[in-house]
Amino acid sequence: MIYSKKYSSIEPSITLAISAKEKKMKSEGIDIIGFSVGEPDFRTPENIRAKAIEAINEKAIGYTAASGMPELKKAIIEKLKKENNLEYSPNQIVISNGAKHSLHNAIEAISNPGDEIIVPAPYWVSYIELVNMAGAVPVIVEGLEENEFKVSAEDISKVVTDKTKAIILNSPSNPTGAVYSKEELNAIADLAVEKDIIIISDEIYEKLIYDGEHISIASFSEEVKERTIVINGMSKAYAMTGWRIGYTASNKELASIMDNMQSHATSNPNTVAQYASIEALEGDESSVLDMKKEFNERRSLMVDLINDIDGLSCKKPKGAFYVMVNISNFIGKSINGKEIKNSLDFADFLLDSAKVAVVPGIAFGSDNYIRLSYATSKEKITEGISRIKKSLES
Repeated sequence: MIYSKKYSSIEPSITLAISAKEKKMKSEGIDIIGFSVGEPDFRTPENIRAKAIEAINEKAIGYTAASGMPELKKAIIEKLKKENNLEYSPNQIVISNGAKHSLHNAIEAISNPGDEIIVPAPYWVSYIELVNMAGAVPVIVEGLEENEFKVSAEDISKVVTDKTKAIILNSPSNPTGAVYSKEELNAIADLAVEKDIIIISDEIYEKLIYDGEHISIASFSEEVKERTIVINGMSKAYAMTGWRIGYTASNKELASIMDNMQSHATSNPNTVAQYASIEALEGDESSVLDMKKEFNERRSLMVDLINDIDGLSCKKPKGAFYVMVNISNFIGKSINGKEIKNSLDFADFLLDSAKVAVVPGIAFGSDNYIRLSYATSKEKITEGISRIKKSLES
């Protein structure tokens, strides 16, 4: 029997083997310091948790509209207007089961077989497979470390063809922490208008910027906004990763397509989580600022410690909570008898020798790097980087 050819060709996460090994070692009582996590290590703020409990006890928590509760859409619209200088109506907002689901909806809604979607590298691990799942073709453009891993409008223009449908932008970026400037975004926006390209703007880390400010590319003009799908959600800014609430803001036609898709695929996102998200957007945000302050301190600590290790180097990221570490000095060499052919080998070596878990850069399309997350305590950052240093110097 032949099953789905499209979905059978989807590749599993390239880091599954290392992740499984890390979990096995932990289950055996081995002290592993994890720098691989992609979620805040803070509890969801108390006011948000309290609102969820109140909703369970006092609200109707049955089905909502497939695209989300009107009250939450209203809160999202107010947020976009106040913080991003963007104006939308309720029928332009689709609330989904996390920002990944929103991305899936967006890519499926615009794609036809053979369409090309430009993906800057280093890229978030799921972008490529989400494009493949939609029957489109990912076209990778490499962002160089000397430009903070960002791509320019000129870089993008070199790969635009008559099949180009869209470009995915992620600012601040996972995995690099790169933040695009107003000038850089403006140039990309102009190119998108000129070449009739859709922009999928993943802004999930927008509240975690330490140098500079977040600017939504959709805010430049109505013409740009009309061709932009803004992706955002609750997980990173409000430490709500398990609550699974994301959303898109787009033109009405695309929103209608995504609404129809979602009504048949998943129906509405979690009702209790929607009530909690209203509180997150409208309530006290002091805990968000506290979290950002702590992340900023950890960022400086991790970058300083990494750059103190011979053979390793990194740029100081401007946003998110990740650091891309250049390991090219070790590729093609042996460390304590372990041959390092690529970032997978290097990550495996650190897990065995230093008892430290990192993500190999090949998962993001950049094999000369590893990604470390500073979504962990300063004590663990200090201890973990010290272990790495000792392992490499030995």
